[in-house]
Amino acid sequence: MTSKILCPTDGSDHATTGVLLAAEFAKATGAHLTICAVNIAHGGMRGPTISHWRPEEVQKLLADAEALAKAEGATDVGTLEVVAREAAPAIIAYAEQNGYTHIVMGTGDKRGLQRLVLGSVAGEVASRAHCTVTIAR
Repeated sequence: MTSKILCPTDGSDHATTGVLLAAEFAKATGAHLTICAVNIAHGGMRGPTISHWRPEEVQKLLADAEALAKAEGATDVGTLEVVAREAAPAIIAYAEQNGYTHIVMGTGDKRGLQRLVLGSVAGEVASRAHCTVTIAR
């Protein structure tokens, strides 16, 4: 049974599709929905760690996604920022460590060589997560 839904977003159109679907699932099941932004960290070791997004960018991205989810009828919605070097392992680890029962995320329409070369966060999450994963297009 779905009781906690995690929905990663980066603010893209594909991610917005995931937020809309996650909100629909949350509304239908009464599940808690957490929208997260994985802020990729670069650097470190000998220099400072630099996050991809500035704090105000993360706040706006999450506020926009939360407002969208609530407009779709989800009532129990929270947000969070996860800072990590790679998105997929961070999403998987956070979901497992915090008892999420469902991950919903959007993905682009990558096919063939482009998908092979670029990889797919959604594909990695779907293949490695401990819980149900729904990929929205």
